[in-house]
Amino acid sequence: MKIRRATKTDVDELWVLMRNLAVFEKYIDSFAITPDIVRASGFEKSPPDFHALVAEADGHLVGMLVYYFLPYTAQNRPAVYIKELYVSEPARGRGVGSALMQVLKQTARENRCTSVKWTVAPWNEPGIRFYEKLGASQNTDWLNFEWQV
Repeated sequence: MKIRRATKTDVDELWVLMRNLAVFEKYIDSFAITPDIVRASGFEKSPPDFHALVAEADGHLVGMLVYYFLPYTAQNRPAVYIKELYVSEPARGRGVGSALMQVLKQTARENRCTSVKWTVAPWNEPGIRFYEKLGASQNTDWLNFEWQV
């Protein structure tokens, strides 16, 4: 298995992983992303709307981690925000998620980031256990709010 930055040639397989995550997280009915949107937003726009790491095994993508930088923080250093982490079902339990997270952690260090942040659905107990196993801790200092516009 190889962890690397996603490239424009990965768009079709990356989109499939994004769609599979939408099914897993139960928002497929509102999933509006297409391969063309992924290509334009992540690989043709400068700066891109997102960055992505992919896990490749046997010539196919088996995992992805989509993230972006939060450039302005109180510490005057950026933070990284994980938007999507997904490992295909056949590849789970093989260290793919951990490897993606470790490469992202190194990327955060290289960019002088203060932290890596993300959210996880409260019903996703395997995901919560995975993050705790990595040494992450739940931040209960703040509540997440959302405003539909």
